[in-house]
Amino acid sequence: MDDVMTITFLGTGTSQGIPVIGSDHPVCLSKDPKDQRLRVSVMISWSGYNYVIDCGPDFRQQMLRNPIPKLDGILFTHEHADHTAGIDDIRPFFFRQGDIPIYGHERVINSLIKRFDYIFADGNRYPGAPAVKVTPVVNGYTIPLGNLEVIPIQAFHNRLQVFGYRFGDFAYLTDVKRVDDGEVNKIKGVKALVINALRMEPHHSHFNLEEALEFANKVGAEKTYLTHISHLLGFHEEVEKKLPKNVFLAYDNLQLKI
Repeated sequence: MDDVMTITFLGTGTSQGIPVIGSDHPVCLSKDPKDQRLRVSVMISWSGYNYVIDCGPDFRQQMLRNPIPKLDGILFTHEHADHTAGIDDIRPFFFRQGDIPIYGHERVINSLIKRFDYIFADGNRYPGAPAVKVTPVVNGYTIPLGNLEVIPIQAFHNRLQVFGYRFGDFAYLTDVKRVDDGEVNKIKGVKALVINALRMEPHHSHFNLEEALEFANKVGAEKTYLTHISHLLGFHEEVEKKLPKNVFLAYDNLQLKI
C-alpha cells in the first residue's frame, strides 16, 4: 500500500472519560489537555477512505473536532456502551451518503439491533432515522475495506470475546485482558500498535500498565501507543516520562502517519 495511512485518536479515555463527572481526583482537575480524554475511538484514513473503530457516546463531538467529508464505515470491537452508544449520530453521514456500513461480531450486531431497533427496521421506519449495511466479522476471515484486507484479531475482555483489527502496518486493540499466541502472531511485524492500559493496579478485564508493556514487548512493534486510559493511571506528562523509549501514551487528537 503506497498511500500514507493517517491514524487519528478520536478518544483515549475509559468508559467514564476524563474528567469523571463530579470527581475531585487530581487528574480529573488537571488543566493539561492531554489529561482530558473522551471515550475511546480511532479513525484510520488512507487513499480517500475513512473508517472509524467504535462509535461511543462522544462520537458527535469527535467528528466535529476531526471533520471528514465522508465516513466509509464503522468497525466495532464489542458491544459495551462506551464503544457503541453514539451510533445514532451517524445520521449526518447517512443523509449525505445513504446506508452506513458497519462491521462487528454477530453477537455485537444482535446487541445493536436490540438497543437501536429503529436503525435496523425494515418497514415502518421512523423518518430521519439512520440506516446501516451490516457485515458480520468472523475470526479467520479478512475484511475487504477499500483497497485493503483488514485482519480481525480475537482477544478477551475478561470472558467476553472482543475484536481488534490490523490495517496493514497498524494494529488496534482495546478492552483486552488476554490474547492467545496464535492471535499475537497476526499482529507481529506492525509498525504501530495500539493497546489498552487502564491503570497501574491490576484489573479483571483490562490490561494494567505492566501487562500492556509486556504485551507490547511480545508483539515487538516499532512503536506502541497506550489507550483506554483512566484517571487512575496518573498524569499524562508524569507517566510518559517513565515509559520505554518506543512506548507512548496516546492522547485525544493525536495523529500518526504510517
